[in-house]
Amino acid sequence: MSDQARFQNDWKTDIAANQETALEEALSQLAEAHDRQSCISLQDRIRLCEQCLAGVIHAAPEWAESGARGKGCPGERGVLAEEMLGGPVVVARQLWLTIQTLQALNSERSPMLPARAAVNPEGVTEVPVFPTRGVFDSLTFMGLSGAVRMLPDIGPDNIHGNRLSSVREGQYAGITGVLGAGNVSSIPATDSLNRIMFEGRRVLLKLNPVNDYLLGSFETAFAPLIQADLLRIIRGGGEIGHSLVHDQRISDVHITGSTATHDAIVWGSDSAEQSERRRNQNPLLQKPVTSELGNVTPWIIVPGKYTGRQLKSQAAHVAASITNNVSFNCLATKAILTWNRWDQRDEFLSLLRARLAETPQRPAYYPGAAERFRRYSGQEIETDDRNLLPWTVLDSQSIDERPELFQEESFVCVCAETPLSAKSPEDFLATATAFVNDRMHGTLCCSLTLPNSFQRQQTRAFHASLNQLRYGSICVNQWSGLAYGFTSPPWGAYPGATLEHVESGIGSVHNTYLLDGLEKTILAGPLINFPKPVWFPGHRKALEVARGLLHLYDNPSAFRLPSLFWSALTG
Repeated sequence: MSDQARFQNDWKTDIAANQETALEEALSQLAEAHDRQSCISLQDRIRLCEQCLAGVIHAAPEWAESGARGKGCPGERGVLAEEMLGGPVVVARQLWLTIQTLQALNSERSPMLPARAAVNPEGVTEVPVFPTRGVFDSLTFMGLSGAVRMLPDIGPDNIHGNRLSSVREGQYAGITGVLGAGNVSSIPATDSLNRIMFEGRRVLLKLNPVNDYLLGSFETAFAPLIQADLLRIIRGGGEIGHSLVHDQRISDVHITGSTATHDAIVWGSDSAEQSERRRNQNPLLQKPVTSELGNVTPWIIVPGKYTGRQLKSQAAHVAASITNNVSFNCLATKAILTWNRWDQRDEFLSLLRARLAETPQRPAYYPGAAERFRRYSGQEIETDDRNLLPWTVLDSQSIDERPELFQEESFVCVCAETPLSAKSPEDFLATATAFVNDRMHGTLCCSLTLPNSFQRQQTRAFHASLNQLRYGSICVNQWSGLAYGFTSPPWGAYPGATLEHVESGIGSVHNTYLLDGLEKTILAGPLINFPKPVWFPGHRKALEVARGLLHLYDNPSAFRLPSLFWSALTG
C-alpha cells in the first residue's frame, strides 16, 4: 500500500471513529435528558420556537449560501433564491404556524383554522388549511386555496382526535431517530420540529452525507433546542445510520429517502433476507417507522380549449416542477398524461420544451445522476466536469414499452409524456385517474390542469377524479411543491401503506393544525398566477421575494408588504 493510500485509509478510519463517538455522545445526552425531564410545557415550547425562529433568520444567509455551494452554484442568485425558499423560508413559516397553534392550546382554544370545517356534498368533512390567517397568504399567494379531506368516519367536531390534549400535556416519551433527506434542506429540519413540538419526542437527526454541510447552519438556527436537550445533530453515512436506528435508546424512526433505502433498513440489505423476513412477518427493525419515500409524480393535462396565455402559463408550471432543485425532488414531475386527440397537445409540448430550453442547466449534484439519466433517457451522454445534464421530456411513451419510466422514481431530470386513448375529455380524466392510481408507482402527490369550462360544465367528472385519486396531496393547476412548502397542509403519502407495501411512506409531517384522521389535501389555483410565481426559474427578483417572505414570517406586518409586492411584480 502506498503512503497516500495508507493516509486516506487512516483518514477514513478516523472519521468513522469520530462519527461513532458523536453518535454515542448524542444518544447518551438525549437519554439522560429524558430521565431528568419527561414533560415540557406549552409556554416553554412557545419560547423555544420563538428563539428558533430568530435563529433561522440569523442563519438564513449562510444556510442558503452553503446550499448553493454544495450544489455547485456558488453565488448564483437564482439558486440562492431556491435554497432560501426551500430551506429557511419553509422552516420559518412552520415555526410561525407552530407558535400560533401552541399559543391557542395554551389559551384552551383549538388551532385557528382559516375557516370552519364542514361536510361537503359528498358527505366528507373538509378542513380549510390555506390561506392561513395572520401572514397575509391571501395577498402573497393570490388565488390559491387548500383544504384537507378527512377519512369517512371523521366529522367536523372530531377533526383533531385526541391530538390537542396530548400536545397540551407535553409528555416526552422517547427519542426519534430522523434520517435526513439529502436534497431539500427544510426536510430534515421540519421533520425534526414536527416530532419535537407535536409528537412528544426528542430527536437525534442524522444528516445525509449529500448535504451534511448544513450542520453549522442547523446548529446556529436550532441552538435553543440543542441547549434544551431536545435535539442533537450528527453526520454519518450508512454505517452510522444503521447504528442509530438499531440502538435500544431510539424508540422510533423517521426516514426520508427511497423505497429501496426504507426496505434495506426495515427488512435487511440482502434481497433474500428481505423476502424471508417479509414471508415470516419479521422485520429486521422492530420499532415504529414513519416515512416519506419516492413518487413517480404525474401531471394530468385535461383536454379542452385553453387560451394562449393559459397554455403558456401551465407549461411554465410544469417546467418549474421539473427544473426545481435539478429535479432531485420526490415531487418533481416525472410523467405528463395527455389525451391523444387533444388538438393543443403539440402546442403544449412545444411551449414546455421552449421553457426548459430557456432554463440554464445546473450541476447534477446528487450521486449516480449521470448513470440514472442514461438509463431513463436512453441517451449515451458524456458529462463535463460540472456534471450538467439536459432537461429532457420524452414524448409519446408507452408504459408497456418503457415501464420503468412510470413505475420507478428516476430521481433525475427525465420526464415522460404519454398520450392516452379515450372517447371524450371526461373519459380521459377517468382513464388518467385509473392509470396513475393503478399503474404508476407512488401515492405522495400529483397535479391536474383543467380548463375553466371543464370545471364548470363537467363538475361531476372533476369531483369524481378528486375523490378517487389515491395521493396525499392533489394540486389543481399548481405544482405540488406548494402543498409541501405551505406547511399548514399535512404532507405525506395517501393513508393505508404498511411496512410490507410501503409505497410513498407511512404517516405525515407538517400538519400544523394537528388534524387526525386525514385522507388527502387538495390545493387549487388559477391557470394563470398573478404575480409571476417566485418558484418559476428566471424570476428576476426571486431572491428579494424570498428574503421578504422570510422576514414576513418572522414579524408579520402590513408594512412589509409594499416592498414584497414590488419585488414580486417586477420579477
